[in-house]
Amino acid sequence: MYIKKILWAIAILGLIGMGGFAYYVYNHVFSPNTAFQNEEAHVYIPTGASFEQVIQELEPLLKDINSFALVAKRKKYDQNVKAGHFLISKGMNNNELVNAIRIGNVPITVKFNNQERLQNLAGTLSQQMETDSIALFQAMTDSVFLKQAGFNPENALAMYIPNTYEVYWNETAEAFCSRMSDAFKAFWNEDRRAKASDLGLQPWEVSVLASIVQKETSQVDERPRVAGLYLNRMRIGMLLQADPTVIYAKKKEENDFDQVIKRVLYKDLEIESPYNTYKNAGVPPGPITMPDISSIDAVLNAEKHTYLYMVVNTENLGYHKFASSISEHNRNRAAYIRWINKQGINR
Repeated sequence: MYIKKILWAIAILGLIGMGGFAYYVYNHVFSPNTAFQNEEAHVYIPTGASFEQVIQELEPLLKDINSFALVAKRKKYDQNVKAGHFLISKGMNNNELVNAIRIGNVPITVKFNNQERLQNLAGTLSQQMETDSIALFQAMTDSVFLKQAGFNPENALAMYIPNTYEVYWNETAEAFCSRMSDAFKAFWNEDRRAKASDLGLQPWEVSVLASIVQKETSQVDERPRVAGLYLNRMRIGMLLQADPTVIYAKKKEENDFDQVIKRVLYKDLEIESPYNTYKNAGVPPGPITMPDISSIDAVLNAEKHTYLYMVVNTENLGYHKFASSISEHNRNRAAYIRWINKQGINR
């Protein structure tokens, strides 16, 4: 009888112990452990991060960081920290949290447009990705990469088609540039290349002309007409004489791309630069800005007309007045000069 009581006591204590262990396991492994109210939270773990850094990153997002650390060590995550961008969902338990930051590197979306130089593009991208602007710029201008991609330092900006792209946050600068080279090749499909060939232009030259068109007009519906005008000039051997190229040449010569120039002066037309289309025939050696897709397609699908001249339409600002003859253009230009002088715009 006494032995039975001892056995019962042992059994009961065993059950209590098992219950306590089960509660411990549930509480540490399977109990929800998130502290944020949104449906999900973004976690960024830098390349080469230590387990302690991961803990610091997660601590504001979790109810009990110690229980998470115990489970993470149990699953040996502390010995194999993964870099990247991860998503954790509201209500996740420690087991799910560890799995999410171990195998769930989620791509991010990066956007870029309207950049005048590779330096500006590198700076914009570095604000969205882990890699810094210096590494990006070095990768963008690497001579071996440029040769393989079919570009040079002057026209390399044409490779980067403004759009939204899915990339990994911790992607290397070299991998990103390679991805953009592939995107360029995909963009320049058979149809676009055929249209460029019909114009007698290489894809990068189309992008250069598109950059001028884009700087000339912000009105997407006017771009095919402006593109047609420049193509008309090129066909008859006329200089492009595009004011935006003079502005770019001035900025480049003075190494000051922050200056705002609203009016091109006669002395500016004398700037010695391959980007000055008042002095050099054809398109400049590279884009004067990053042309968007609408500008590129405006060149490829340019409006057919006889216009050779244009000037700002002061009666419909944002658009231009077009002319086929120099006499008609001079009348339009005189009206524009009177208007701009009245506005007091000297530079």
